[in-house]
Amino acid sequence: MSKKLSEYTKKRDFRKTGEPSGKAAGDHNRPLFVIQKHDASTLHYDFRLSIGGVLKSWAVPKGPSTAAGEKRLAVRTEDHPLDYADFEGVIPEDQYGGGVVMVWDRGTFSPLEDDGDKDAMARQLKDGKLTFCLKGEKLQGGYSLVRMNTEDDNENWLLIKMDDDKADARRNPVSTEPDSVLSGRSLKDIARDDE
Repeated sequence: MSKKLSEYTKKRDFRKTGEPSGKAAGDHNRPLFVIQKHDASTLHYDFRLSIGGVLKSWAVPKGPSTAAGEKRLAVRTEDHPLDYADFEGVIPEDQYGGGVVMVWDRGTFSPLEDDGDKDAMARQLKDGKLTFCLKGEKLQGGYSLVRMNTEDDNENWLLIKMDDDKADARRNPVSTEPDSVLSGRSLKDIARDDE
């Protein structure tokens, strides 16, 4: 088990949850992103980017925006295994993150400031500012994640849509495109089907 996933595995009992354990090998060469709609103690969107062989993860309470310059709080969470990108189902209520998980959007991404550096995203993450272009089924175009300076132990970031040809303040896919890109199901459908 990767040391990168130690926090992830410590929080879960894989005898009870159907979440991936991280033992399966994922595609390390493909820069993938996934946004999972997660109806846990509160509804939020888990934004994940594959960097360094894991899914770096942020919880975005209001979900991503398509309006240029709009800032959304993104709270850093533990790294997840690459095979989590395909996870859709119900996490038991007595488990960490208990609730329904849906693959709301997915696709690939490319760094906007890579200068041919294959480790550009890892460097940007360490520096506290990532800039990337999403090529997803619902979201496309440039976004940035910027770490905020906070006094507490929380690692708060801002997810910001860049002003490009994919920015559209009239679109609100969080409310107009609520269902899974993986299965076409709603959160209620996933909960019902998992009973």
